[in-house]
Amino acid sequence: MVNLSVNLCGLKLDNPVIPASGCFGYGKEFAEYYDINILGSFSFKGTTLEPRFGNPTPRIAETASGMLNAVGLQNPGVNHVITHELPDMKAYFHKPVIANVSGFSIGEYEKTCALLDAQEQVGIIEVNISCPNVHGGGMAFGVSPESAAAVTKAVKAVTKKPVFIKLSPNVTDIVSIAKACQDAGADGLSLINTLLGMRIDLKTRKPILANTMGGLSGPAVFPVALRMVYQVCKAVSIPIMGMGGVSSARDVIEMMLAGATAVQIGAANLVNPFICKEIIEQLPEEMERLGINSLQEIIGGAHA
Repeated sequence: MVNLSVNLCGLKLDNPVIPASGCFGYGKEFAEYYDINILGSFSFKGTTLEPRFGNPTPRIAETASGMLNAVGLQNPGVNHVITHELPDMKAYFHKPVIANVSGFSIGEYEKTCALLDAQEQVGIIEVNISCPNVHGGGMAFGVSPESAAAVTKAVKAVTKKPVFIKLSPNVTDIVSIAKACQDAGADGLSLINTLLGMRIDLKTRKPILANTMGGLSGPAVFPVALRMVYQVCKAVSIPIMGMGGVSSARDVIEMMLAGATAVQIGAANLVNPFICKEIIEQLPEEMERLGINSLQEIIGGAHA
């Protein structure tokens, strides 16, 4: 019998399949379709210190082999998540979850992460550094090694649980940023976030998204994500959660060979709400076909 389990910073997962933040909410809707306890874990909706309504509509646009989103981090705020979403979650998910955190200043990151770190259900904190730094001219925290390291160091100072920094692909050199996060104390890395893109309506001759640009996700970004996971894996010694266009059991295995310990599935959940369940069910068959006895043993196998 094949072994699907992996160890992520001391957290043993039954399998490496994790729905990505923003594409699975708090799991409640998906729990109506299937028992989501089959998942390794899931990363819940990106959470900020204060509630956010998000960007104006339209904020979703389809593309070939993917989609664009400019949702704008709509969420009810960390206090609502702690008092309502996490208690409700206990009824339908019985494993540690991943808390995805966003912020617009280092102080916001610190406060939100400290609050979520204290929650029993939270096993890992995932810090999204693709947000614009309101005190630094609006540039995303994740575009320079210095600002990425500053967020990492600040969050690690107020937390005890493993911290994974979620990296943006919209940079010249993702490796230097990954190294800076590791040096600043990150326990792991998540990559990649969405690629910046846009669409234009030929009738109106205006951008389709009200925000003009949005994040590209879906199968179109998989080769880029795979390349970045491979590059970062060669440069750091901390675990990686790989994501970006993953939509099959074979994609999961490929991402793990590139260096991922766990694999997040995002946009595919919006196309097929059963996709994570199906991938978990198909993994043993794919492993047997490929002569893989244990997923833990293939992590970074493409580097050998």
